[in-house]
Amino acid sequence: MSQPARTPFVAALAEAPLPASATAWLDQARRRNRDAFVDAGLPDTRVEAWKYTALRALGQRRFASGDALALERPVEAGLLALPGSEGPALVFVNGVFRADLSVFDGLPEGVDLRPLSRALAEAPEPLRFALSRHYREAGDAFARLNAAFASDGVVLRIGAGIHVSAPVRLVFVGAGAEGDLAWHVRNLVELGEGAELTLVEQHLSGGGQAHLGTGVADFALQAGAKLHHLVLQQADTGSSLVRRSHYRLDARAQVHLHALELGGALARHDLRAELVGDGAAFHTDGAFLPNGRQHMDTQLAIHHKARDTSSSSTWRGVAGGRGRGVFRGAIVVEAGADGSDATLSNKNLLLSSQAEIDTKPELEIYADEVKAAHGATVGQLDERALFYLRSRGIPGEQARALLTAAFARVPFESLPDQALRSHVEQLLAQLPG
Repeated sequence: MSQPARTPFVAALAEAPLPASATAWLDQARRRNRDAFVDAGLPDTRVEAWKYTALRALGQRRFASGDALALERPVEAGLLALPGSEGPALVFVNGVFRADLSVFDGLPEGVDLRPLSRALAEAPEPLRFALSRHYREAGDAFARLNAAFASDGVVLRIGAGIHVSAPVRLVFVGAGAEGDLAWHVRNLVELGEGAELTLVEQHLSGGGQAHLGTGVADFALQAGAKLHHLVLQQADTGSSLVRRSHYRLDARAQVHLHALELGGALARHDLRAELVGDGAAFHTDGAFLPNGRQHMDTQLAIHHKARDTSSSSTWRGVAGGRGRGVFRGAIVVEAGADGSDATLSNKNLLLSSQAEIDTKPELEIYADEVKAAHGATVGQLDERALFYLRSRGIPGEQARALLTAAFARVPFESLPDQALRSHVEQLLAQLPG
């Protein structure tokens, strides 16, 4: 079978040097994934996972690999402020760890938080299983790219029974540079038995730029562990951001994910969860709001693999201008996962005649005694509600903005931290109607 012609995107990264390493197995894994990326190229819309997200324009671009000046890029202090999150924070600029902007204070005994670059330098062997993975699916181009080029990121391990009271923040800043860059981060988060953590993940813009950022994160929760995960994506509207987050839950482990997608010219988040232990629970609530010419793609896949597992997902999409949103929500209840309970809802608003949202709920059941439901809608703002607000003296544009914010706010009403919930509501209140 002939290989696909190399696009400028692939050709540039095929010629880029891989990160230097003194670890043979890591070098081999990087070469193998880079070779697989170059051979397969970028996926096209014939690949089911990329059916609604075309990459032709991205394929014609060239990105320089990495940022040699990342340690010198200025970052405004106010950009990193977040109400209710004054605790530990690891900050990365264009994919490079910035010790001068990071905070390690306030971590209890039994918590190991460090940048991946430091973990690789000090003790690479415990990371071998995660970092030597070979991605084989047709739509894995960006995971391969990340595996080949990521040399930094986060390693966070919470010991058994440890409850971390203050939220831990992971902050990824895209900063302006000379030309367009490709940068990559790899995150590994492990919670021991009965551990509990609130994790805030931020993607911020530190200046106008059109970089490509990729992120791959693995979350492993042992029995009875609890993770509260908030993702705030506010990348520059000229940038491209492609991420994959994988959660593995043992018995009675719980994850509650809240995600707000606001930035990026192209923003894709591939969320995957495996409920492998009896009684595990995975809950996701989020909103994506493409405007202008933004394209946002959320891929959610939840696999129930054990008895009495549960999942719930509430997602809202709002598209304005010529923005396009994509949402795929797949629930698979595998054989033997009896007693599973799964629900998924995706409601969407179109604010203009040129906006588009493609939603695709999926449900597969191979077990008995299962409760499952899913649904999706696409519509416009309620004209009666608009009329009511305008009849009370509220201008039309403001009335539309109020209704839009109220619609998008629903998934975040379950966010337990009041300060973080208020921050999210303020972001939504600033959106145009």
